[in-house]
Amino acid sequence: MAVLVNNALKSKLTLINGLILNLALADGLVLAFAAPFKGASYTRAGWMLGWFVCKTCDGFLNSCMAAKSFTIAVMAKSCYRYVSNPSKQVSIRQRAILTALLFTWLSACLVSLPHWMFTTLQREGDRLVCTQAVPASARDAMAVYVKAYPLVAYCAPLSFALLYFWRVYGRCQRRGSRTQNLRTQIRSRQLTVMLFSLTVTTAIMWLPQWVSWVWAHHAAEKGGPPPPPLFVLSSQLLMLSISLVNPLVVLALSDEFRDGYSGFWRRFTLRKHPAKSKPGPHAPTAPKSPCPRPETAGHPPAHVAGGAEQPEPDEDTEPQPMNPDSPANKDGTALPDLEQFWQERETGPPNVDSDPTPWEHENQAKVNQ
Repeated sequence: MAVLVNNALKSKLTLINGLILNLALADGLVLAFAAPFKGASYTRAGWMLGWFVCKTCDGFLNSCMAAKSFTIAVMAKSCYRYVSNPSKQVSIRQRAILTALLFTWLSACLVSLPHWMFTTLQREGDRLVCTQAVPASARDAMAVYVKAYPLVAYCAPLSFALLYFWRVYGRCQRRGSRTQNLRTQIRSRQLTVMLFSLTVTTAIMWLPQWVSWVWAHHAAEKGGPPPPPLFVLSSQLLMLSISLVNPLVVLALSDEFRDGYSGFWRRFTLRKHPAKSKPGPHAPTAPKSPCPRPETAGHPPAHVAGGAEQPEPDEDTEPQPMNPDSPANKDGTALPDLEQFWQERETGPPNVDSDPTPWEHENQAKVNQ
């Protein structure tokens, strides 16, 4: 949720990111408010959490799960629209996104309304039990609701989502042979795989809870044996575990969410170093000159032609003999014999026999004549 909110503040919120944020919000509400009370109720034989928690716990949990189911259905439709036209997702206004999110929650609360109305706290013997007490006037309507509720909250939305993911798969197969932006194609496929994995994970992990729910209500109507307590407990724990698995699926299959999570986590883990004062030119921490080339590294500088002054050698360092065949002599460094030759040309008269440029002296002699 923090990564999604941070991305929404940096850039414009898209519909798919808004739906993923809504899904993460529902998971967070389940883990924060529904799971602790459900876990506490399993530790005692009777209900010890009070009337208000009994009245709202099941209704709140079913509303969050229905909101997740409806969000997945809208998410599949949005994924199909994105794969068909990626630029169309950017043009969606934030008001439309907020309207879609509000519609999913209102629909979820409306579908789970009987859980809010008929759940109450009753006394059985010497203990309190949180159960559903349906009045006689609403039993016929409740019998219809028991059969329609799994279809509306589970079967219809997830079937709708799987149908659109099948269409998305066909669209990706057709678009794969055309000339298009490779980055957009890869992004569309990764997004489709991530959303499809969320849908399949929710459908598989939520299915045992629906089997247990239908079994319990059918047994209550027909007078059959109720589901085993271990199966009921396992199915509810598996349903609550969806809220833990969904973020892991998103982080495992989305590079963008992994990068956003790493950047967001780095802000809290890395310490800010104090600003260092700017070092002077002679400070030990002053920036050093560029490293010499490998062919000249380790050799002392040669004498400069023309009798220029040379820096005095350091007392702690011993002079190293110059190798005439070393590559340093090939980079424009004067050799000893060449230096002596140029000094003789500048100080004394040149020898005609050994003069390498006799034409210079011939021209000078003609001028003097």
